[in-house]
Amino acid sequence: MAQPSAQAHPVPQHVFQAQAQLAAALEKVEGKPVDLLKAPWGDVEKSVIKLLGGPFQANRPEHQALALGLAGAFAARMAAEHQAFWFPNRDSPEGATLGFPEAIIMLSPFGAAMDSLSQGKLAKLEDLAADIRRSLGQVRFGANPAAALGQPKLGPVDYQRLFDPGFLQFVVMDPAKTKTTFEAKPDSLARDVKDALGRTQPPLPKEAREQFEGQIVMSLQRLDATKSLADQAERAPRLAELMGHMVATVGGTGCAPEEFWAEIVLPLLFIGTPEQFPPLDEEELEAFQQGAEPLALFVDVVPHAHKAPEEGLLGVFDMQEIGLVHPAFQKVGSLRLIQINAGRIKPLLEQFDPQKTTDVVKRFTEYVAEKAGKPAEESPQAKEMIQAAMMLLTDLKRAVTTTQGPLCLRRLTEAEAASEQALSLVRRALQGGRIILTT
Repeated sequence: MAQPSAQAHPVPQHVFQAQAQLAAALEKVEGKPVDLLKAPWGDVEKSVIKLLGGPFQANRPEHQALALGLAGAFAARMAAEHQAFWFPNRDSPEGATLGFPEAIIMLSPFGAAMDSLSQGKLAKLEDLAADIRRSLGQVRFGANPAAALGQPKLGPVDYQRLFDPGFLQFVVMDPAKTKTTFEAKPDSLARDVKDALGRTQPPLPKEAREQFEGQIVMSLQRLDATKSLADQAERAPRLAELMGHMVATVGGTGCAPEEFWAEIVLPLLFIGTPEQFPPLDEEELEAFQQGAEPLALFVDVVPHAHKAPEEGLLGVFDMQEIGLVHPAFQKVGSLRLIQINAGRIKPLLEQFDPQKTTDVVKRFTEYVAEKAGKPAEESPQAKEMIQAAMMLLTDLKRAVTTTQGPLCLRRLTEAEAASEQALSLVRRALQGGRIILTT
């Protein structure tokens, strides 16, 4: 079985391997190859039953691996028929989700395979494929097919920007406001948000205001008006998290990619400002000569002055230091807003000095340049990276050391991160007092 090219259909490696292992296992049990890409799912099921050795059990690792192999086969069929593609998605159990170029349709092949196997009816994948075919047909041959033909095709980058929560932001949430928000009824919150949209300073553009009304106000109005937001957190976790952020966040940082936080920003905090640097090996010197950014070399080469968990969130927070923002999220499977213990980083932030950190990176750059025999030339990208890192750490220091409330970590998609500035205007209006002038 040949793996599709990364450009055409970026199949996650573990999915590809699971599909290959399933194909081999089915061939062994049947004594002949089973065509996972063309055989009717009912026929595939007859062979799969022999591998299961009994009822499907979702908690058994070998059954999960089998489901992952079927997910790869189902995704390959969607790719062949509709040019579907995988895109990274940290919310998905398999770390990636399937997208379609002609319409925004998100599909978890693994979830679909698990559901079909749990119900003992693999043919449900045929039904799902028919539903997708019907939805895409409505786009192609709907009310305005000419307009549909003129629409640009969506790709993995578009889906990742919209749906992969690859950006992070640290926020401090006021406990009393958090409690009040989650105990409130959704219709009351909807009125508050709608009112705040009319009081932002500067005023929101009409388009942005309509978008907020459609995405937040109308979503709140669709919830059960007789139950609190907390009671419906499992039903609408993203909306509940967003409302908590909008009403209760009283401080925080800007948004940045998770990799930037984990590989650059937080390591700078734990490295500190060493007086001396370790010896450099030939590989590190060659990397510098080939154009590697000195800041990336600095965090890779210089040891941490302060201990951090070897295995933990962002390489900084132990898993025992992570909690819920509100008990209502206990039943939510994938959280994008969590509470963390700031005790480990607070002393480091109190000592943090952006100028001293910038200076030590500069000294390291000169040190590497001298050892490599190559002049140190600061590129625009290197300057931008260090400035962004210092800004984020300065924001984090201010949030942790001067703002009252627990520190929380918020995950966002790139699209959400891009709209955070507009959201902050709504948040300020929502949290601000209402001034009523009378005569």
